[in-house]
Order: sequence, then C-alpha cells, then structure tokens
Amino acid sequence: MNDSLKTLLIVAFLIMIVWNLGAGLYYLLVDRGQTKRTVRALSWRIGLSVALFLLVVLGIWSGMIKPHDVGQ
Repeated sequence: MNDSLKTLLIVAFLIMIVWNLGAGLYYLLVDRGQTKRTVRALSWRIGLSVALFLLVVLGIWSGMIKPHDVGQ
C-alpha cells in the first residue's frame, strides 16, 4: 500500500471522527434531549475511533506501518 494512501485513509478517519463530534455537539444544543441524534452521533464517533485504533495496530502488526523512535 502506498504511503500517501495510508495517510489519506487515516486523515479521512480523523475527519469523520471530528465531524461526528461536531454533529453530536450540534444535536445536543439544538434537540435539548428530545431525540436520540446526539447519542447516535457520539456512538459513531466512538466506533470510528476504535476502528482507526485497530487499523493502526493491525498495520503495525502486519508490517505495513513502521513506527519510529521519537527523539533519536
């Protein structure tokens, strides 16, 4: 897998996570607890965060992502 494709995939996940966080805040302020849209948006954010974490761990385990030491 190309390095730029890996970076694009991670950035896309981060954008979707921030989008759902903002949607959860918006629904929290607008709906005032009348609907379940806040819970749904924040649940999507948690799911996307877990999926991104698992993808990074899987990438490191398979050797597709090579971590480096910081400060050396």
